[in-house]
Amino acid sequence: MKKACKKCKLFVEGETCPNCKGNQFSTNWQGRLIIIDPSKSVVAQKIGIKAKGEYAIKVR
Repeated sequence: MKKACKKCKLFVEGETCPNCKGNQFSTNWQGRLIIIDPSKSVVAQKIGIKAKGEYAIKVR
């Protein structure tokens, strides 16, 4: 099961989030959002994503 960072919602594999440097993760998440080019994505701009990657929509 994938784990998502509780702070920025990025899916991570290691022990530290490469995006926000956080270390709190959850396997309880809903929905996926894949951002390829955050500078051109209206969705990424609306929710404040500045780095490309796969994000959870909701993290508990």
